[in-house]
Amino acid sequence: MSENPPMIGKNIQKARMACNLTQNVLSERSGVSKAMLSQIESDKVNPTVATVWKIAKGLGVRIQELLNPEAGIHRVFDVNPNTTETAARLETVENGVLIQVLSPLNMVEDLEIYLLHFPAGASLPSDPHYPGTQEFLTVIKGSVKVQAGENNAVLKAGDFLIYHCDIDHVITNNSSMPAVVHMVVRYTGRR
Repeated sequence: MSENPPMIGKNIQKARMACNLTQNVLSERSGVSKAMLSQIESDKVNPTVATVWKIAKGLGVRIQELLNPEAGIHRVFDVNPNTTETAARLETVENGVLIQVLSPLNMVEDLEIYLLHFPAGASLPSDPHYPGTQEFLTVIKGSVKVQAGENNAVLKAGDFLIYHCDIDHVITNNSSMPAVVHMVVRYTGRR
């Protein structure tokens, strides 16, 4: 990437340190090896645009902020207002379950956040996601049963569950009362 400024490694190091991240943590977040990060930060290698993009994503900054030392680092603070127009587009009903998408669409297949409204007896089966993908569930109201492969658990209001969802999985409200679940899907294996 010959168009990069010669000090891109120092820009990345400065941004990483401003975020209080170790190279290990940035490596996990970006999918760039710690050895490669070390070489980039010490300006021993000239990274590709794709590598700089991964690092920027891992840092939560725009790629331009790493390429241009005068740009400075601008931390993300992105408000997505809940308007009638967006709410209509970001809600769907599947098998009787109202699915509200809370995260912005540009986060799809990276980190997705949902609010799920289960009427009594409703079930939401899902096919396997990408390898390594995890779901984080918090039951807000009522109770649900979660089955992922051979594992299953009955959760009540306040319970929290983390599970790999790269296998067939299903969330079911077996009770006679409605249930509300907050769900985060993290696509850790997809880089």
